[in-house]
Amino acid sequence: MSISIEEVEIVKTILKHTEDGTTDMQPELMRNPVTIYTDPDVLTKEVDVLFRKFPIIMGHSDQLDGPASYFTNDELGVPILITRNNDGVVKAFMNVCRHRGARLTDSECGHAKTFSCPYHKWTYDLNGDLRGLPQAAGFGDIDKKDLGLVELPAFERFGLIWVRPSVSDEPLAFDAWIAPMAEQLGGLGLDTHTVFKTWSLDRKMNWHLALEGFQESYHFCGAHEHTACSAYLDNQSVWTDNYPHVRHSVPLPTVIELKDQAPEDWNPRPYFMTQNYVFPCNYVQVMTDHVYIHTIIPTGQDTCIFKCMMLIAEPPKTEKAERYWQKNYDVIRTVFDEDFEIGENIQKGLNTGANTEFLFGRYEIGLHLGTKAIHDALAGKLTA
Repeated sequence: MSISIEEVEIVKTILKHTEDGTTDMQPELMRNPVTIYTDPDVLTKEVDVLFRKFPIIMGHSDQLDGPASYFTNDELGVPILITRNNDGVVKAFMNVCRHRGARLTDSECGHAKTFSCPYHKWTYDLNGDLRGLPQAAGFGDIDKKDLGLVELPAFERFGLIWVRPSVSDEPLAFDAWIAPMAEQLGGLGLDTHTVFKTWSLDRKMNWHLALEGFQESYHFCGAHEHTACSAYLDNQSVWTDNYPHVRHSVPLPTVIELKDQAPEDWNPRPYFMTQNYVFPCNYVQVMTDHVYIHTIIPTGQDTCIFKCMMLIAEPPKTEKAERYWQKNYDVIRTVFDEDFEIGENIQKGLNTGANTEFLFGRYEIGLHLGTKAIHDALAGKLTA
């Protein structure tokens, strides 16, 4: 595959930074009020807008391995049932019976051609249509077409599954929404990847604190002095503003090897960790030979869920391969734990009044760009 224009510019920029001892910079500092992290009214607005009106990555295509496969998600505060129908199309529904509101399934995942309510056995197919109900005569001439499951907008692109967790009369132009990141995501070949690990962590920190750990590399040699620091150039990231999404390219020290190659021969993947912020709460973190999908969900003013999938190109075929991927998994868990420990300590200090605002430095560019997009969405200036 030929290198993209965007990637050529990224490599040129970082090679110039290594020569000059510089890094990407914003024109000015940014100040963010601490109330963003502490005000319950802010959280309520964030949930109503960011976590209801925008598409969120729910899973990988590998998790729906054929017709009649399904998985569920409750972590957004909305019970969601995601299926692949007989035509291979991904569908998402409220996991709620239309009769008396019971959950259709409590299973995290599985295979089923129909879903029957455990209360009265109303039965729905993979398209959410009501197919049968016991003793139907007792309900008169109701139209079963009006009592199908409540459908949510669902999209399968780049091997990932997105769902907007609410119903709206406004259509969601998903392809236009993701277009600024389409070249990057499309080039990863995630549709042929497989899930090696999934995990979910409850953390005692505001969801912004977890999100912000991916939005700058200034902290690498502080928080990760004995782990990630030596693996990357110190605070010399390259930022690509794909509003409302952001591409954060973190170079390995070996990137200078590209100086001796012609741009048309460059293959950036082995020389960067790329942290793609997919608004509002996802990261597609691209390592040199595997990918992590992160989802950060608020569960309270000072708590959040951190979900992660580790994707690899093919299932491990040998014990050596299994050990290799397990080692990568262990490393990333160690690095994340370092971030989370600091984030939870920050949370403890938020209500002390020691700070009324947080200062975002000129090279903490992801904080600037991500915060602006969030503010725009909350103000109604950004919609999906």
